Parts: sequence; structure tokens; C-alpha cells
Amino acid sequence: MEYANAASHRNSNDLVRIAQAFDYVARAHTDQRRKSALKEPYVNHLAEVAFLVSQATQGADADLIVAALLHDAIEDQPERVTYERIETIFGADVAALVAEVTDDKSLLKAERKRLQVETAPNKSARAKMIKIADKTANVRSLRLSPPDWPLERKREYVNWSINVVAGCKGVNKWLEARFTEECRQFKALYPAQEPAEAVTS
Repeated sequence: MEYANAASHRNSNDLVRIAQAFDYVARAHTDQRRKSALKEPYVNHLAEVAFLVSQATQGADADLIVAALLHDAIEDQPERVTYERIETIFGADVAALVAEVTDDKSLLKAERKRLQVETAPNKSARAKMIKIADKTANVRSLRLSPPDWPLERKREYVNWSINVVAGCKGVNKWLEARFTEECRQFKALYPAQEPAEAVTS
């Protein structure tokens, strides 16, 4: 009975920490919107990424779920959120995970994207799971609520995401399958056109 009570206490603490993290990011990203057609609150994306990693791990890793909620906080809200603040509130493990998936915004966008592909294989297994979940959610959003982008830009984003996720393979088959399925549905919605045959006289 003592073990059961201890497990229940841990689970209760985990739920409180996850709820605290959701509240924290909702406030940190309060004025941020998605670039999607519906302009959803940005916290919707964070919740989806956290939900994906919680499904992938069957809720066994609370720190991973918290880090998934916080994964864009330092990058997108540097005036409100810092590594040190995350470490103080949520602990060193969560802060390290968030730092591992945070881009350096002082670099040009093209360089940041190149580095995501290049460094993906060297990330920890848990950071790779956040990366896959993030790209899965983004590809799904491109399909269901696309931003006002030319089709070619959408395809370029999906292809780049595939390259990032290729470096994250081997950490969770379920999560990888979800990403693959989202890419399949995107490509079915926007099939590549066959090049026109040359007309000869």
C-alpha cells in the first residue's frame, strides 16, 4: 500500500507540474498567434506537441511533456522566458531539454534551418521526440489550416521537416509513424505534378 500511495503521489505531482507548465506557456505566449489560416492561439500548437509526446510515452515522462509545452518559450518569448527561469520553476532536466531544442535566433533563418537538419542526429532521444512531435504538428497544420503561402513554400517546409526527422529516427516508432502519415496526407492533398511532355512537331 505504501508503494501505491507513493506512486499516486508522484502522479499527482506530475499532473500539477504539467498544468503549471500549460498555465505558464499560455501566459508567456498570450499575444502570439499561429501563421495558419485560422490564426489560432499559439498555445494550441504547444498543447498538440505535448499531447503527441504524452501519447508516445503513455504519459510516463512528465518532464518530457513539460519540456514539450515549453519548447518554443525561450526562442519566441526571450523577454518573458529565460533558461534560468525555466530551471528555477521546472527544474534542470526540463531546462536542459528546452535548451536542446531551442534555435539561436541571432542566426539567419536559413542557417537555423540548416543547423536543425545537421544537428538532429546528435540530439538526445527525448529532444528528438520533441522535434518529431513539433514537425508532425506543423505538417498537420499546413494541411488543415494552411498559412497564406505559395504551394511551393508549403512543399519546401514539408521536405525540410522530413530531413530533420530523418536525423531523429529510432526513438519512438509510434511518433515516427504519425509524422509519416501526416506527410502522406499532405502529399495526397497536394500531389506533385508530372512534368509536361515536350511537344514535337
